[in-house]
Amino acid sequence: MNYVKRIVLAVFTVALPIISSAPVHAQLTKINVGYSAISGDALPAWIAKDAGIFERNGLDVQLVFFTGGTTAVMALVSADTPIAQLAGPAVLNSVMAGSDGAIIAGGVTSLNYYLLSRPEIKTPEQLKGGSVAISRFGSSSDFIARYALSKIGLTPGKDVTIVQIGSTTARVDSALAGRVQATVVQPPASIIAQKRGMNILADLPKLGLVYQHTSAATTRKYIRAHPDIVRRYVKSQVEAVHRIYTDKEASIRALARFIGRSVERDVLEKTWENLLSEAVLPRKQYPSIEGIKTILSTELKGKVAKPEDFVDSSFIKALDDSGYIDGLYKKR
Repeated sequence: MNYVKRIVLAVFTVALPIISSAPVHAQLTKINVGYSAISGDALPAWIAKDAGIFERNGLDVQLVFFTGGTTAVMALVSADTPIAQLAGPAVLNSVMAGSDGAIIAGGVTSLNYYLLSRPEIKTPEQLKGGSVAISRFGSSSDFIARYALSKIGLTPGKDVTIVQIGSTTARVDSALAGRVQATVVQPPASIIAQKRGMNILADLPKLGLVYQHTSAATTRKYIRAHPDIVRRYVKSQVEAVHRIYTDKEASIRALARFIGRSVERDVLEKTWENLLSEAVLPRKQYPSIEGIKTILSTELKGKVAKPEDFVDSSFIKALDDSGYIDGLYKKR
């Protein structure tokens, strides 16, 4: 018996260094990240989650969906979701109201929206006397609708009535049912609506307006307390954008997972293709100072502020200055 014990002890003693020398993965940092739009604009966060990019950067991210930007901002400020994918106006309005929010990565820097009309309305002239659905007054869809109408020669409130309807689905359904004559939506909803017969009256990306739309944001308090987490998140965002540009199938998988696997493949492909433009989704994810200027001069008229007051570009700049971002694309 003693002989057997000595053998077991010897084997355990020899094996112990081997077991101890096995690689040990550092514990992932858990963090909730909010988003409030089921659209292609959220793809950087979705693909970072779906393709394991967050995990490779040491983050265990739980993506939390909010039904509106206002709720998402409240969760950001309260640190329930200390980082969030938010439209620029939501961040700017929050800061103007006294929060310490800051945009840390640019995300989508163009109005990736379309003004769509009912099947029988094919020209701006035919929309006169009709109504356009938005989510709510003061929202991004409100600004987008008014801007699009002005660009096609129509005056909101005079030629066309703006109507609050709610969600993207509700707006499209209202248009097709004849309760309104047009609405503004983004991919994939815009693609699905066109397949159902709706017409494009205004293609916002082609109008060339620089606009800080869906961005990655946090608070300056969180940046001071957790700079390494913010650094790893921004790095994940940059890597996610690179993945979008270089891996179609990974992009389609992420879109299918978060938008819905019942959505047709061609809709997912067009949603992905719609992002592949430096004007829409910049490879170097700097917050758009020009895009913030647009918001300040249109949606926040009369409020004095510097665009730089709403951003912290230090994390993206550090990645850029190191050559990391350029290196990602040279590997292709």
